Amino acid sequence: MTHAMLKGSNVPIEAATVRAVLRWTPGQGVPDVDASALLLGPDGRVRSDEDFVFYNQPRHPSGKVWRLGKKRIAEGLTDTIQTDLAGVESGVGQILLVASADGTTFDRVRALRILLYDASVADGEPLAHFDIKPETGAETALICGELYRRGEGWKFRALGEGYSNGLKGLATDFGISVDESETTEEPAEPAAPQWTAPAQTAPEVSRPLPPEQPTAVPPQSAYGYPQPTTQPAYGYPQPAAPAVTAAQSGYGYPPAATTLPNPDFRLPPQGPQFIGR
Repeated sequence: MTHAMLKGSNVPIEAATVRAVLRWTPGQGVPDVDASALLLGPDGRVRSDEDFVFYNQPRHPSGKVWRLGKKRIAEGLTDTIQTDLAGVESGVGQILLVASADGTTFDRVRALRILLYDASVADGEPLAHFDIKPETGAETALICGELYRRGEGWKFRALGEGYSNGLKGLATDFGISVDESETTEEPAEPAAPQWTAPAQTAPEVSRPLPPEQPTAVPPQSAYGYPQPTTQPAYGYPQPAAPAVTAAQSGYGYPPAATTLPNPDFRLPPQGPQFIGR
């Protein structure tokens, strides 16, 4: 028989190992929900930070309380905490079963319910269930219920108590040491210089060097005047230029006579001449 519980009501738990299942309906804008547990001593506070079982510390050192993780089922999504009540240390008097939303208020979580099962019975009906209704809608963490000792046995009480400062605020209230560096922004340190590998370039192809050019430009001769001796071509012998003599004339003028006229020179006979009458 399943007990449908109201806020503040309690029910005895006969099972040696209890599986507490948080279930909700996913959808557009619905935040993710995480289950966690706090083991409290006689003074109502944790004995050390190890008494906090959550997503970053999913198993208690005693091995008697652990987080099973999330599943998708036909009715929605679940996250589960399992407890071996028979093996829980005598110094633990209460185990709080907690739900937290990832930075979002619980007024956006639909159909949130906690169900308790006897873990030794496969596919058994829940022992009890409690539909959790946030009181203000601004809660970001909720104590869904508690397992607590009563004489030699255990009971479960439906609570539904909320915190608006999230899982950290709730945990701090029960003695968990929260690292302030996680909530306070520290100035960013300048980044250390990083070594950068040089860019890879394609290997250069060896090519022959071009022939070396003369550093001096040979003078050009003036138009119509004899040229001076030319410079040899680079790397090859150059034939000697003919010497310039006085017999060479300027451009367009007959050369000067170099011998005396022959006294015996006679003109050749001429053809018939026209004689006027």
